[in-house]
Amino acid sequence: MIEFTGKFNFHGGKLMKINAYAKINLMLDILKRTEDGYHTLFMIMQSVGIYDEITVATGGRKGSVTLTCSNESLPCDKKNIAYKAACRFFEYTGIENPGIKIHIEKHIPFAAGLAGGSADGAAVIMGLDRILGTSLPIEELCKIGALVGADVPFCLKGGTMAAMDIGEVLAPLPPLENVFFVLVKPHQDVSTKEAYDAFDSAVGIRHADRDGIVRALATGNNKKMYSLIQNVFEQFVEVPERIEIKACMRKYGAAASCMSGSGPTVYGIFESEISARSCANELSKNFEEVFVCEPKKSGLEVTE
Repeated sequence: MIEFTGKFNFHGGKLMKINAYAKINLMLDILKRTEDGYHTLFMIMQSVGIYDEITVATGGRKGSVTLTCSNESLPCDKKNIAYKAACRFFEYTGIENPGIKIHIEKHIPFAAGLAGGSADGAAVIMGLDRILGTSLPIEELCKIGALVGADVPFCLKGGTMAAMDIGEVLAPLPPLENVFFVLVKPHQDVSTKEAYDAFDSAVGIRHADRDGIVRALATGNNKKMYSLIQNVFEQFVEVPERIEIKACMRKYGAAASCMSGSGPTVYGIFESEISARSCANELSKNFEEVFVCEPKKSGLEVTE
């Protein structure tokens, strides 16, 4: 925590900077649609080293939340999860809002199945907890996160975790280490609502081996884990470029490849950094958003 002196002109307010990491799904299985319209899920979620830089600071008019973003196409009002997270924090804690300013330096592709918005919301919750001195335990922060979005509790904790129900029930797993990810966002967008609607009307869905992948991760059996990576959305969400991307990843020796979330981002897992970077260079000829990164053991990292 430092006294603010930077470009946002907060004039002596308290400030915190946080890296908010993206996530991928090593497994995503949809169990059923509930009567209230939600879907119960089983997921293995993994934090990865692509991040947005979030600045949270006190300043401005009392009771206000001011949000700015480096990407002008993103909303900076109540439609943004980061804004919503700030509002839920004050509602939950009951403390007075002294005036808050938030800035998002956006690097995680949005609408990509990487929980970029949820990561931003998690960073805001943690930032407010620190700069305002509430010092809530992580489980309390996760309760606030669950009011904001299903992926926010995971983004607050991060690492390698099994996530259940709508995503807010979390169980830690041993960290995934010594691998490299290549992430590619295809040009085609995917509507999350339409993806779940497709599940509701689909028949003959092949469900994932949930127990098998948990055992493989728990025992460090990466070879078995690679063989069990699965995202059921791939059975009924069409992303034509996915075939091309996966073929390139196999060509360069990917141990596994899969779509993350409801898409469209596709990732490959490599045990060689050289192979990962060679694959990324090849894919960069046809796709603008290509990343090489490593697994992270936490969802957030305070930098100032």
